[in-house]
Amino acid sequence: MNKEYSNGEITVVWQPGKCQHAGVCVKTLPQVYNPKAKPWIKVENATTQELKNQIDNCPSGALSYYTND
Repeated sequence: MNKEYSNGEITVVWQPGKCQHAGVCVKTLPQVYNPKAKPWIKVENATTQELKNQIDNCPSGALSYYTND
């Protein structure tokens, strides 16, 4: 089951089944990704560009995004 989180400009899509738990997201944007919090992704804590840059570096492809235009 995919989960989606939106900031109005983009929607971040997390596919838990693909996640390798490499921790790149948490290390890059700890203010957004906190595995101990619910929800664990808080897109409002980063700019759209920061989110895109981080998601583009997700090694498993578990994180992706689409624009809300």
